[in-house]
Amino acid sequence: MQFSSRLLEQAVDEFGRLPGVGKKTALRLVLHLLKQPDGDVARFTGAINQLKEQIRYCKTCFNISDQEVCEICSSPKRDQETICVVEDTRDVMAIENTNQYQGVYHVLGGLISPMDGIGPSDLKIEALVDRLRTGEVKEVILALSATMEGDTTIFYLYRKLRDFDVQISTIARGIAFGGELEYVDELTLGRSIATRVPYERNVG
Repeated sequence: MQFSSRLLEQAVDEFGRLPGVGKKTALRLVLHLLKQPDGDVARFTGAINQLKEQIRYCKTCFNISDQEVCEICSSPKRDQETICVVEDTRDVMAIENTNQYQGVYHVLGGLISPMDGIGPSDLKIEALVDRLRTGEVKEVILALSATMEGDTTIFYLYRKLRDFDVQISTIARGIAFGGELEYVDELTLGRSIATRVPYERNVG
C-alpha cells in the first residue's frame, strides 16, 4: 500500500495493530478521523489517554474498574459466596448480559498456555486461593472457554481448589469445543450458567 504522507502511513500502522483491523480498515478509520471536527478528535484521543492513565483493576476480582473495588464486588445484592472464574473482562460482560448470574467474579487475566509461555504463575490463581481461605465462599464456577487452554486451566484449578470445602462447578457444555465465551449467544450462555454441573463428574 502506497501512502502520500508519512504521517498518514504512521497512523494507519498504529490502527493496524488493533485486533481484527487490517490495513484497509485502518486506512478507512484514519481517513474518517481526518474528516471529523477538531473537538471530536480531541474527545476521541482524550478518552483513550484517560482510559490508559486512570483505569484500575478491582483489588478483589481483578475486573476492569473505575474504583478500587468494582461495582459488582461492592454490591450488597450480589451473592458473595459464589465466585465465577473467567478468563478476562469480556467474559464478565458476556455473563452479565445473560441476567442469569448474581454472584461475583474472579478474572484470571488469561489461560494456561505453555505454547505461548503462559503458566499458572502468570495468572491470578493465588489470589483466588486467598479468597477461598476466608471460608466465606461456598461455590466456585469455572466458566472458561471450551478450548484446550480452557480445559487445561480448569483441570489445574480443580486440583488447586479441591481440598477446600467448596463446590466446584463448570458451566454446562452447550458451547461447542473451541468456542470462546464472548462469542456465545446470551441464551446459550445463560443456560450454561444456570445448568452448571459439579466438575468431579468430568474427571476420573
